[in-house]
Amino acid sequence: MRLSLLMTLRDWRAGELRLLLGALALAVASLSAVQFFSARMGAAMQRDAHQLLAADLRVAAEAPIAPQWQAMARSLGLRSAYTVEMNSMVLSGEGEGAHSRMVALKAVDDGYPLRGGLILDGGIRARGVPPPGSAWVDSSLLEREGLAIGAAIRVGELRLTIARTIASEPDRGPAALVFAPRVMISMDDLRASGLLQGGTFADYYLLVAGEAPALASFQQALAKAARKELRLDTLASSNASASGALDKAAQFLSLIGLLSALLASVAVAMAARRFMLRHRGACAMLRCLGMRQSRVLAMFVFEFLLVGVAGSALGVAIGFGAHFVLIGWLGPLVTADLAPVTMAPALTGMAAGIVLLLGFALPPLLQLRDMPHNLVLRGETGAPRAASAAAWLLGLGLFASLMVWQAGDLQVGLLTLAAFGAALALFTLAARGAVACLRWLPPAMERGVWRLALADLRRNPGPAAVQIVALALGLMALLLLTVVRGDLLAAWKDTAPPQAPNHIVLNIAPEQSADVAARLAPFGQPVLYPLIRARIVSIDGKVVETAGMEDGRAKDMLEREIDMSSMAALPPANTVTQGRWFGNTRGAAEVSVAQNAAGWLGLKLGTKIVFDVAGTRVQASVTSLRKVDWRSRRSNFTFLLDPDTARGLPATLVTSVHVPAAGKASLHRLADDYPNLTVIDIGAMIDRFQVILAQVSAAVEFLFLFTLAAGLLVLYATLRSSQDERMRQGAILRALGASRAQLSRARWIEFGMTGSLAGLLAAGGASAAGWALARFAFKLEWHFSPLLWAAALAAGAVCALLGGWAGLRSVLNTAPLQSLRTN
Repeated sequence: MRLSLLMTLRDWRAGELRLLLGALALAVASLSAVQFFSARMGAAMQRDAHQLLAADLRVAAEAPIAPQWQAMARSLGLRSAYTVEMNSMVLSGEGEGAHSRMVALKAVDDGYPLRGGLILDGGIRARGVPPPGSAWVDSSLLEREGLAIGAAIRVGELRLTIARTIASEPDRGPAALVFAPRVMISMDDLRASGLLQGGTFADYYLLVAGEAPALASFQQALAKAARKELRLDTLASSNASASGALDKAAQFLSLIGLLSALLASVAVAMAARRFMLRHRGACAMLRCLGMRQSRVLAMFVFEFLLVGVAGSALGVAIGFGAHFVLIGWLGPLVTADLAPVTMAPALTGMAAGIVLLLGFALPPLLQLRDMPHNLVLRGETGAPRAASAAAWLLGLGLFASLMVWQAGDLQVGLLTLAAFGAALALFTLAARGAVACLRWLPPAMERGVWRLALADLRRNPGPAAVQIVALALGLMALLLLTVVRGDLLAAWKDTAPPQAPNHIVLNIAPEQSADVAARLAPFGQPVLYPLIRARIVSIDGKVVETAGMEDGRAKDMLEREIDMSSMAALPPANTVTQGRWFGNTRGAAEVSVAQNAAGWLGLKLGTKIVFDVAGTRVQASVTSLRKVDWRSRRSNFTFLLDPDTARGLPATLVTSVHVPAAGKASLHRLADDYPNLTVIDIGAMIDRFQVILAQVSAAVEFLFLFTLAAGLLVLYATLRSSQDERMRQGAILRALGASRAQLSRARWIEFGMTGSLAGLLAAGGASAAGWALARFAFKLEWHFSPLLWAAALAAGAVCALLGGWAGLRSVLNTAPLQSLRTN
């Protein structure tokens, strides 16, 4: 033990352990940052589970909930509250200065919230609901509209006064899903506003809280009634949904951390190998003095464990600081009130560090243990023994176990491991091929310092490939999130025609259609389509059951009301792919279905679907499947009924228009004259989406900086591992007449070429990924990006030059005579 401590101190002063410590700290930091973030988010969700519903039980519907259910809840001794949520327009200002904005309107009655607290500005807990004639709003509404407390706004037919701002709302949901600021009013004011008309889009909630037996009785009564239009949300289901989303996000971030850890582990292995090579003499001496192999191994293992504990602790500290950066970008999208820090992520990080150390540093140590001292004294290393090979397999197995553990799912972990392995193999082959191609460079480059630089790359193709792959992986990840993401967003925006609709007008009552159409005529005389709210009851005679359904898209479509319309002619941006358009039906009801939804629901030509439209059952046969260009921003629908069947069904009207900036005042006046209309600004929603995407991308880019740092660390480690050989070569060249400046230029050329090759490989990988995303995921036209390749080349060269300078600056600063004597 004493000898191990002495050797640890000596090796630390000699700089033998710093690379190992740094690589281990980087690996643990990348994992710990995600662990701290996800642990605090998860604990906050568990702690505030009851606030996800603002109740113990929530009954949801898309139509008013019958009063009998609230009466039954009260008869069982349960507390209850009623809320209604809908998108609506809020008008502010007067005359020509008036303008409107879509808001997330929420009406509440006395008793809300039943669980949790509604926090207003100044941290004040709300006592009761907004008084009649007043509204509580998000502060973002004041900022965007230039309003202040006390300002007047118009909601429907009511003029309200902004009384307070909302700091925290218990059942608001993730901020990432909120595209409009909140306006909260009393239930009485909502009824007086005139917004709740037939066919209006709104979500109705009955909140219930109380003792468990009474809650169970209430649930049983709801289940016995088997009302399909009522959806039951419990604490367990709501928390599971929120936790599932967080788990998927944490899983994704953890896999990014694992990529950094994998590259850092390569640096750990290379640092351990260098340690083994430089300690052969000491090991031989100890063996000659009578120390047994087991004690030699124990001494070095203890030394590495000390370094492992120190490196893991440093990594945990760095990860703890880094997780605040993740919270800064991702925290507001999930929750605002985080749980306190616990020791669990720190212990997990320490354990991961020890696992990585044992997995990647043990094989070189075993080779040092098994090396006969006579070979060392003769300057030979000998071939690796079976124990070392087994240790490498153990290391890979430990890393695979760590990946499965971080992924949280065996299948996902194994698939990710396979993807990692395939990507590394592909990149390695490409890097080796790129190095091999250096043989065919023009003869003009085989002169002077260029010849020295190329000779070093050709002489060591393995280490050069490792450097290129490690640096390319980090660069490719960052390029995907910067240049490629920007190109894809630009291509997505370009898919919409110049005059594509940028506003959607909803909730147009039939009696308002003529005047609204006339008011919108200056914007291209848009067509007003009927909007029918319906629920799918059965498919081919089988009653719809969503229990156990795995496809979330189909399940959501079957559990909620869907939007249908009716058109005599095939609408623009729609193409019939199977069957025929309406006609020659002899009175039989027909429905046309978008082909993507048909795939989710298993529909085909001839399938009979029964719809429930406000209590009226409508059976229709699928007579056509359509390919819909949803990016056209037109009024597109998944289900279209033939006009004869749709005639007489309750419906509102909807249209989409392109409104130039100069015409928005007319749209504001229209919303002022018809408060029941809902005008959705598509451009504003896209801007909000881009803000959210930028926040998420910034957080992921921050994690990928660990990957790039790990790649630079591998570059540094490979250079350090060949430092002794390079010093010897440099000393010989200096002795043969080469100047220090010539050797320096040769090294800069070598590193520049290494970085350029890594940049080319990263640009190729990022371009391939961008093409695949554009072609298969987003159905966009892909364009070659010169900026991507230029940025990759420049970034690769700069990173390699920095890493090379850090790794080999001592080679040029050491006198040739000293190098020859040492080597």
